[in-house]
Amino acid sequence: MKGQAAVVDYLKELLRGELAARDQYFLHSRMYQDWGLTSLYERINHEMEEETQHADALLQRILFLEGVPDMTPHTIEPGASVPDMLRSDLALEYHVRGALAQGISLAESHGDYVTRDMLRIQLQDTEEDHAYWLEQQLGLIERIGLQNYLQSKAQ
Repeated sequence: MKGQAAVVDYLKELLRGELAARDQYFLHSRMYQDWGLTSLYERINHEMEEETQHADALLQRILFLEGVPDMTPHTIEPGASVPDMLRSDLALEYHVRGALAQGISLAESHGDYVTRDMLRIQLQDTEEDHAYWLEQQLGLIERIGLQNYLQSKAQ
């Protein structure tokens, strides 16, 4: 089924963003694992898997709409410390949130309600799971201090 060119092009950009998010979470999860921060590793590895699922949904939709996917991830900005990594991940999620909202609007304006609904699901996941959890972690560091936070994540 031939999709609207503007929607397909936008889905390609969203795909590049999800691939970047996947790569950043992949790197951060392995850094946490290397540092012995097991619970952070497990959570961020889970986020990497969810970003991969988001990318897969976008990829499948692009192909269905007869588009040619661009599998080149956007540039990532990994952190060097736990707070930096969490902030970098949160900034990425905020960027994705804005891009998804814009994509929802674009899909709806072109009458592509299937794409709109798919993006709504990803937006909900981004807002209510990914970004919210990252905000909580940064809040915990602020309230209990970095050393206590890190100790709690070494389990």
